[in-house]
Amino acid sequence: MTTVLEKGNISIHTENIFPIIKKWLYSDHEIFLRELVSNAVDAIQKLKMVSYSGELAGDVGEPEVVITIDKAQKTLAVSDTGIGMTADEVKQYINQVAFSSAESFVEKYKAAGDQQIIGHFGLGFYSSFMVAQRVDIDTLSYQPNAEPVHWSCDGSTEFELSASTKSDRGTTVTLFLQEEEQEYLEPHRIRQLIKTYCDFLPVPIKLEVKEAAPDATSSTEPAAEATAETPAESAALEIKAPEQINRQKAPWKESPSALSSEDYMEFYRYLYPFQEEPLLWVHLNTDYPFVVNGILYFPKLKPDVDTTKGQIKLFCNQVFVSDNCEEVIPKFLLPLRGVIDSVDIPLNVSRSFLQNDRTVRRIADYIAKKVGDRLKELYRDNRDEYVRCWQDLGTFVKFGSINDDKFKKQVEDILIYRTTAKLGEASGEKSEVPKVEVQSADGDAWQDASPASPSSASSDSPPYTTLKEYLERNKDRHPNRVFYCTDEVAQTTYVELHKQQGLEVLFMDSFIDSHFVSFLEREHPDVKFSRVDADLDDTLIDKDKPADIVDPTTNQTRSDRIKELFQKALNKPKLTIRTEALKSSDANGVPPAMVLLPEHLRRLQEMTALMQQQAVQFPEEHTLLVNTSHPLIQNLVSLSQGAIIQNEGQSPSAELANLICHHVYDLALMAQKGFDAEGMQAFVERSNAVLTRLTDRAAS
Repeated sequence: MTTVLEKGNISIHTENIFPIIKKWLYSDHEIFLRELVSNAVDAIQKLKMVSYSGELAGDVGEPEVVITIDKAQKTLAVSDTGIGMTADEVKQYINQVAFSSAESFVEKYKAAGDQQIIGHFGLGFYSSFMVAQRVDIDTLSYQPNAEPVHWSCDGSTEFELSASTKSDRGTTVTLFLQEEEQEYLEPHRIRQLIKTYCDFLPVPIKLEVKEAAPDATSSTEPAAEATAETPAESAALEIKAPEQINRQKAPWKESPSALSSEDYMEFYRYLYPFQEEPLLWVHLNTDYPFVVNGILYFPKLKPDVDTTKGQIKLFCNQVFVSDNCEEVIPKFLLPLRGVIDSVDIPLNVSRSFLQNDRTVRRIADYIAKKVGDRLKELYRDNRDEYVRCWQDLGTFVKFGSINDDKFKKQVEDILIYRTTAKLGEASGEKSEVPKVEVQSADGDAWQDASPASPSSASSDSPPYTTLKEYLERNKDRHPNRVFYCTDEVAQTTYVELHKQQGLEVLFMDSFIDSHFVSFLEREHPDVKFSRVDADLDDTLIDKDKPADIVDPTTNQTRSDRIKELFQKALNKPKLTIRTEALKSSDANGVPPAMVLLPEHLRRLQEMTALMQQQAVQFPEEHTLLVNTSHPLIQNLVSLSQGAIIQNEGQSPSAELANLICHHVYDLALMAQKGFDAEGMQAFVERSNAVLTRLTDRAAS
């Protein structure tokens, strides 16, 4: 049995913890001003609550916070017209570190009004010692017959409490700045900090600057240097009139009905100057089961936007907290911009980091739902505008559908896709297909492109459709099958081939669509999604073309001869040669050959590249489909009749046929991928050789 020698309580002494509070309470020293101004606004809000309860004799007066810079004395003071403190309250709230009066005060006066108290921890005041060698407090309480109090501390655990000469109600905190912290004597620095942290506090914040008068600065007598013990005498001072430096009005605290579209746009320009106008916005305003206010904007997405980093500003009671909102905002909404303000988001003592708890997750769900509701509202009430914004909105909606089941259920009916179908031409479809706007040639204006509009005839851009509408429209031609395109330029040959045969193609060409197609397949297991270059539907093959006659001398059909010709010329064991006659009203309207990528192999390679964080490489195993109905291929067969390999080498016709096979393959590859330097050089050399041979034959 273990013998217990002694039991007791661990003692924590202020002389040990105070240096930690002074130096490490906040990661940035500049936070001290946010804390002092927040405390000053708290004092004013408390006075209003006392007034509402009937305990205040007299008028509240005009509330304001004044920040005073005195360059001669090297001091920075923050004054308020708030509730003030008695000597006992100074002992309780200042001397007892981390004892916050906010919660007990609100509990006492919660029935007196809805004023918000910012403070939570009681440590904010001590942040002033990060920049000051001495801090003085002069305060006068609102209570009748209260005596003004002066408190002073040099950063140690010792303080002095004495009578003050302060004659007006409120509190003034004066900081005697350290030598290395003189930047806070510059007015532009104070303006920048107030704009960052306190711009939207509901109380006017004014800046007053005391500088040596011009005649005083020109004097040959050196001014007495200010110290923490003996402030400099400043008989000749030039005091500039206090200037308000905060906006004071927080638009997100307003009712949405009180704001115009221009108000929202002006606020966005203020938050994000020199940025393109946002697409739309969502106003958050709820007080149950938690308090959340804010305005979120959908920006236009740029290729260089980092979708993993948020740009939403987090506020607590209109005080800026952080640019880091990853825990509050669902991942798929991180590229949104704007403001979120909530007192229910749990913060640590420095208000700089979020703690991921149940409340935060519920707030994130609420924000996602409000965004989904806003998108559905836009789709329902202004579908033209919804289509116009889809290029940017689609990324949010698709990413959200993949990552959030609740959001997916909200938006699954408003997912739209650009299509090659000419919607509205078939009878009975016009009323079912939404009116569509497309971008005009100048890239700015948007015009009506629905088939019923006069402008539709001059617009080549396809309209948009939902997956449900697509499947319903094509259920007779290819039930439960979707043809899609991921690169309109590279795959234009394949798209045109499908269009010629009346097959509708959806464009899924955003960077997220390679993942989104797999998501759609999981959501619709009975639907097959085929990229236009993966394989050709039987509709595109001319099955009615007469079968090739077998040549008795070679025992080969024309198709066999073409296949053998390309196999010998290209000599690629992993390349599959396939011969088919493609349907076309114009034989020259379809390519002589096409490269097809097997769907499963291509997706496997894309997934491997994603997991290994590498670029997707063109698969070695692919198919070259040679169009036997194309005149070039038919002429190639005739040309190759002289391609008999002799001991001395190939005949000129055989060499030309070999070059043409390579050239046809190169052209088919160019529709799928770009050449590297070596491949491009070989292509140019073969092209020149083919042209030279052809011109020689034409000239002879």
